[in-house]
Amino acid sequence: MRAFIPDYQLTTPASLADALALLKNEPGVWKPFAGGTDLMVLLEAGRLPHRNYINIWELDELRGIEINDTHITLGALTTYTDVQANPILQSEFPMLCQAASETGGLAIQNRGTLGGNIINASPAADSPPALLAYDAEIELVSSGGSRWLSYHGFHTGYKQMYLGADELLSRIRLPRNTQGATHYYRKVGTRKAQAISKVCLAAVARMNDGQISDTRIAFGSVAPVVVRCVQTEDSLRSQKPDANTIAAACDTLSRETSPIDDIRSTADYRLQVTKNLLADFVFALQAST
Repeated sequence: MRAFIPDYQLTTPASLADALALLKNEPGVWKPFAGGTDLMVLLEAGRLPHRNYINIWELDELRGIEINDTHITLGALTTYTDVQANPILQSEFPMLCQAASETGGLAIQNRGTLGGNIINASPAADSPPALLAYDAEIELVSSGGSRWLSYHGFHTGYKQMYLGADELLSRIRLPRNTQGATHYYRKVGTRKAQAISKVCLAAVARMNDGQISDTRIAFGSVAPVVVRCVQTEDSLRSQKPDANTIAAACDTLSRETSPIDDIRSTADYRLQVTKNLLADFVFALQAST
């Protein structure tokens, strides 16, 4: 059953300040509408519960990619197409570019945004595992000012996050510290393109004197949120990339994730795939020495 369009209201503010004022003055009434790639699916299916939206697509303050010696900062409205076209991201953050290339088709990549992927808060989202593995920070803005916080820990539960009713996600910042690291991104789905992931792994690490160091591991579709597996990282750190290390890390990983049965897969399958992907990542580290 399709939605009845006159039931919905979409307003387009002239500036970011106007959008934030609307969120402040009518808390809970308005929600942001960016590329709309997720919201339009719900609208077409008649399952879009909220009725009032702020069109932020035209806000230049939320666009652009800024680069300095230590960080690359992406506006929340940076699209997947923008990500793939940026040479610094291609060179230093290849997992994010791969995630962007595997998100939907070309139409989705032209409209879908990094900020929207974060705020939609799906545990199966493609770019958040890469952002977590790259130790991203995010900026939240309101009429009262702005605040930066680590993306790790931003999601507190399924579709829940540390975002005030009067706040918008403004920018995403990545530290330029990936030189010499091994990057590993793998999305497992029903088919090779335009599929929602059953399991997704983004991982980055360096080797030092034959041992694993400075590793970050993030999984999608195996918990209520995209999860950074800190305990698994600890189990790998300062270890040789061998069979014993893999076995211990997989044991830790099984306690750090909580996959479920759903229409796309089973919990048992997801758990086995998470272990397989982790093992493949460690083998890639072994090959890099």
